[in-house]
Amino acid sequence: MSDSSGRRAGSGISDGGGPYHHEPGAPPPRPRSHRSRRRRPLLRMAIALLVTLLAVPAGALAWAGGKLDSQVDLGAPEQRQDTGKGTNYLLVGSDSRSGLTDREKRDLHTGSAGGRRTDSMILLHTGAGGTTMVSLPRDSWLTIPAWTSPMTGKRHAPAKNKLNAAFALGGPKMLVRTIEHNTGLTIDHYVEVGFAGFVNLVNAVGGVPMCLERDLKDEKSGADLRKGCQTLDGTAALAFVRQRHQEAQGDLGRTRNQQKFLSALAHRAGRPGTVLNPFAVFPALDAGLDTVVVDRNTGLLDLASLFQAVRGVTAGQGKQVNVPVSAVGIPTSKGSAVLWDRTRAGRLFGELNDDRPVSLKDGTTR
Repeated sequence: MSDSSGRRAGSGISDGGGPYHHEPGAPPPRPRSHRSRRRRPLLRMAIALLVTLLAVPAGALAWAGGKLDSQVDLGAPEQRQDTGKGTNYLLVGSDSRSGLTDREKRDLHTGSAGGRRTDSMILLHTGAGGTTMVSLPRDSWLTIPAWTSPMTGKRHAPAKNKLNAAFALGGPKMLVRTIEHNTGLTIDHYVEVGFAGFVNLVNAVGGVPMCLERDLKDEKSGADLRKGCQTLDGTAALAFVRQRHQEAQGDLGRTRNQQKFLSALAHRAGRPGTVLNPFAVFPALDAGLDTVVVDRNTGLLDLASLFQAVRGVTAGQGKQVNVPVSAVGIPTSKGSAVLWDRTRAGRLFGELNDDRPVSLKDGTTR
């Protein structure tokens, strides 16, 4: 027999469902929920989304790995000097015009000089003692160690010169040797970015917000910026980090601007809207790697560590300093130069070499 609901009386079987057991006197069972069925597609969607988010950066890294220009051979650290503790990166902004059209060279006020020279140098140390960014003025008056000309094969004795002359004489390897010779540190990773890569990267992340304390106008770099907060595109950003004629301390003022901008750029590029968005990740990586030159021991993971360290300094987890100097604008046979304060600079580099907290105050130059 069946009742009016279509269920056979006295049985535990429902015409439209599975078995259930109904004890006499017990409340009628609740209809079977379909929530568990709905959870499955939602779970599958969540897993698919997670896989996608993980796969995009992984794919980006695999693709970007083939774009790195690992042309610099620094040799094994043990062949140069004691390595010390922690990790040292040398971040170099060069004036390479590679990748720029003639019109872009005019618009960016870069000139048309061939080859490449150093436009900025920042030593970044990471380790147990914290993270420290040290700007090295390109006009620093230092000893360039003995070297052999790659063009003539002639051997040259150690000599005094500006730091950027080391790069002009022997490229990245000579620059690294000169910094190691004068600081006692070992450079573990070398990273160089040219004009085109810098401009393209800034544009790829949508520009970089900066707050300026005064108007800046410099014909040589093309800077024409107003006081206040604004977002700098690639062209304006390049002019900002290159200008020095409007700075009271010349090259030292420029190094502070470069540190400030680099920190802001790292913060901007590290936004979730950039790193988790494939339409932002790939253009940013493509733009940033176009003219990046690294040493043979530096890979994408090393660049990622560098990026995170710079972001950390931006967030207050580290220090930004200039190498201590005793004099600016001293006359030399090679033009006006910057003289390091040997005592205080020696203390700074000793602390970095031993991976101890740096005692120099942020931004200290004298």
